[in-house]
Amino acid sequence: MNGANLLRTIAALAVLYSHISFYLLDDVGGGWWMLDLVGVVFIGGLGLNLHLSFVGVSIFMLLTGLLITRSAMRQSRRDFMVARLARLVPAFWFAIALAVILVKLGLNGMFSGQPGITNGEAALSFFLGGFFLKPEVAVLGVTWTLVVQVAFYLYCTSMRSTLRSRPIVVPILGAALCALIITYNMYAPQPYAIPFLTKVGAILPTLFLGQIIYLGWARLATWRWLSVAVIAQIEVIRLAMEARAFWTSDRYLWTLFVIVATVVVLARYDGPITRWPVIRWIGTRSYGIYLIHTLILYRIYATVEPHFGPTVAVIAFLIGTAAIAEIMYRWIELPAARWISEWYARISARSAARSAA
Repeated sequence: MNGANLLRTIAALAVLYSHISFYLLDDVGGGWWMLDLVGVVFIGGLGLNLHLSFVGVSIFMLLTGLLITRSAMRQSRRDFMVARLARLVPAFWFAIALAVILVKLGLNGMFSGQPGITNGEAALSFFLGGFFLKPEVAVLGVTWTLVVQVAFYLYCTSMRSTLRSRPIVVPILGAALCALIITYNMYAPQPYAIPFLTKVGAILPTLFLGQIIYLGWARLATWRWLSVAVIAQIEVIRLAMEARAFWTSDRYLWTLFVIVATVVVLARYDGPITRWPVIRWIGTRSYGIYLIHTLILYRIYATVEPHFGPTVAVIAFLIGTAAIAEIMYRWIELPAARWISEWYARISARSAARSAA
C-alpha cells in the first residue's frame, strides 16, 4: 500500500481543516479565505459534507479496515492485540493526561460541556469510559474514534477463525450486529439505551468497507459476495442516518462514496508524491497530529489572531501541532512501542522455553 502515507496526509489535513472551520464559522463567527476556497471547490462543487465533516475520519477508518484485516488473519489473537495496543495506547495516554492537566489548570474546557472533570471521570477517560456515561464526559473529544477502532480490533480477533476460512462472512455479520445496536438504541427506553453505541454502530461500516476492499484485492471472495457485503454496509449507514447518527445526513453517503473512490485509487498509487519527505512526515505523525490538535487550536488562535489576523493564527497553530506531534512520535510513540514489543518478545520466549521443557 504505497499510497497509505499520502492518504493519511490527506486525512490529517481534512481533520485539521474540519476543526478550524467549525471553530471559525460556528464558534467565533469569523471567516478566512481558505474556508471560502474549500467551500467553493469541495463543498459547493464536489458536494462533500459541510466543514468537510467525517472526510478525514472516513479515510482513517477505511485505511484501518484495509490494512488491519491482513494482520488479523495472519497474526495470533494475542500478537495482534499487543501490536495494536502498543501502537495506540502510549500516545493516547499522553494526550489524555495533557488534556486533564489543561482542564484542571483552567486553560482548556471540556469537549462535552461540563465545567470540569472529577478524578474518577479522569481515570475513566484513560480507558475511553467517559463516552459511555450519561451524559458523556469527553476530556478529549477526538478519542471517540478509538472506541470504534478498538471495537473493530476485538471483533476481528473474536472472528479470526471465520476471517481465515470464510472471510466475507465477517463484514456481513458485522453489518447485522451494527444494525441491531442502532435499532436497539432507537427503540429501547431511555434509561436502558446507550446513545454512544449508535455512533459506534454507524461508523463501523466504514471500517468494514475497508475490509471488503482488502478481500477484493486479495481475491478472497467473489464479486457477488463482495457486492452483498457492500450493500449490507450501505443499508446500515442508511439506518444510522434515520437514527440521526450523522448531523450531515443528507450528504454523508455521497461523501463516503467519494472517499471510498479516493482510497481505492490512491492506496496502491506509487507516484513521486508518495516519496515526498513532507508526505512521509505527516503520514507517520498523523496519529499524534490527530490526538493533539484540538488541545492547542483554540488557545493559540485566540491568542494570535487579534494581533496578526487569521492566516498567521492558523500557521501558528499548525507549527505548534507539528512540534508537539514530533515530540510525541520521537519520545513517546516509537520508544514505548519498541519497549512493549521487546517486553512481549521476552515474555513469549520464556513461555516457549517452558513449553519446550
